[in-house]
Amino acid sequence: MTEEKKILRRKALAKWLKESILRLGPTFIKVGQQFSTRVDILPQEYVDQLSELQDQVPPFPSETAVAIVEEELGSPLASVFDHFEYEPIAAASLGQVHRARLRGQEVVVKVQRPGLKALFDIDLKNLRVIAEYLQKIDPKSDGAKRDWVAIYDECASVLYQEIDYTKEAANAELFASNFENLDYVKVPTIIWDYTTPQILTMEYVPGIKINKIQALDRLGLDRKRLGRYAVESYLEQILSHGFFHADPHPGNIAVDDVNGGRLIFYDFGMMGSISQNIREGLLEAFYGIYEKNPDKVLQSMIQMGVLVPTGDMTAVKRTAQFFLNSFEERLAAQRREREMETAELGFKQPLSKEEQVMKKKERLAAIGEDLLAIAADQPFRFPATFTFVVRAFSVLDGIGKGLDPRFDITEIAKPYALELLRFREAGVEVILKDLRKRWDRQSQAFYNLFRQADRVEKLAEIIERLEQGDLKLRVRTLESERAFQRIATVQRTIGNAIAAGSLINLATILFLNSIRVPATIAYVFCAIFGFQVLFGIVKIKKLDERERLITGTA
Repeated sequence: MTEEKKILRRKALAKWLKESILRLGPTFIKVGQQFSTRVDILPQEYVDQLSELQDQVPPFPSETAVAIVEEELGSPLASVFDHFEYEPIAAASLGQVHRARLRGQEVVVKVQRPGLKALFDIDLKNLRVIAEYLQKIDPKSDGAKRDWVAIYDECASVLYQEIDYTKEAANAELFASNFENLDYVKVPTIIWDYTTPQILTMEYVPGIKINKIQALDRLGLDRKRLGRYAVESYLEQILSHGFFHADPHPGNIAVDDVNGGRLIFYDFGMMGSISQNIREGLLEAFYGIYEKNPDKVLQSMIQMGVLVPTGDMTAVKRTAQFFLNSFEERLAAQRREREMETAELGFKQPLSKEEQVMKKKERLAAIGEDLLAIAADQPFRFPATFTFVVRAFSVLDGIGKGLDPRFDITEIAKPYALELLRFREAGVEVILKDLRKRWDRQSQAFYNLFRQADRVEKLAEIIERLEQGDLKLRVRTLESERAFQRIATVQRTIGNAIAAGSLINLATILFLNSIRVPATIAYVFCAIFGFQVLFGIVKIKKLDERERLITGTA
């Protein structure tokens, strides 16, 4: 196929995907919006089609919208508004927006789609079945133990809250109060007298969607600065406020030219909150990363509930140190690239397939055994609270890459985090907390001074018990564990091969003696065991390949 034909085929498939998502309804439109910014994952043809799910979903009839507004406000439309536009200016997954004039002020009225709760009940019931299935089949080979049902419950709770517009109005006011001192964030003012659970009336604040690159350039706005504003605003939401916009797709973030470029946030139905404990853990993680202190990073992860301390934390600590060193090397490479300014995409230039394989070999040679130990122990957890944090930063990363090919969240986050830790109130709290820890350590050291004699006696008692055989030491040999895993797989494969061979002999004998039904059953079971043999052979090959990568003989 020529490149032109491939492009046409992708366009056709992308259009089919968008139309299928529209047929599936509001819940799945939300999923499509998530991927509508991922220019680094999906071809441009898919991004173009999925971006229509942000604010170009087919609207429901205007007569229905008018009837809902009149029913909710308890008055005819003409007696409430000076003017009301029947054609919506935007339509999304859960509602559509109409311009209007109220007492001389330009406003917009957001009207909810009828029958949303019934649709959510059906879709979420099906999605729960999928979550329960994932809970059973997830191999958790990456060392993280995910609770898919808890993640589903978190998503379902947020979605049900989103269909109550009075909660959205309260969220918008809280969000606006959090950013009242920042001039690059704008939130439309809510008009409470004309807001109910099904309609939301607010100030009309027009803007350009943040992914409309050509329109932004025509306004003369600095796209790099807009990308930085987007990330900084989210760091502010998560680290300082603990209350963040959980649905930041381009349909919900616009830009105008006030103050040289200002972010306008819409749609506050889907919001997330982070507890003080997790915020403190994130701040500690920032400290640890920039001090290259793996102990501090791991302690912060334990505080956030991301890491559960196991008996042997050596593998986790060595892996953390490796990634901290890699992070430092990456930042150094970015600085060199900026100084040289020789490549258009700099450090973001994609690696070739051969370079990716070499990188993988280097990682496995360095920490391969530690990664296997982590995969076996599964010390990591994925708290449901983080579901929308990860989603938000995933969407932001896609928006940033569209604004600036050199966009990198870590590079933007570093100066912000340092500023936050040094100058903000949170930074003072962390310093006080650090002083408190130091005082506790000094107190503990003074206490231990008088405990040394008891500890020497206890140590002598432990040595005596070891000599008598009352205590046993467990020594973990990762090479032996991998060898036993391979032996078990080989034994299983041989057993399946013997069973398949025996069944095919039995089936053949039965078939030749015209005993057809038992012969057919035997052939079916033979096929099942035969597939198990094939899977076993493939697994053994993968184990051998992994062993060669870890030992550096690949």
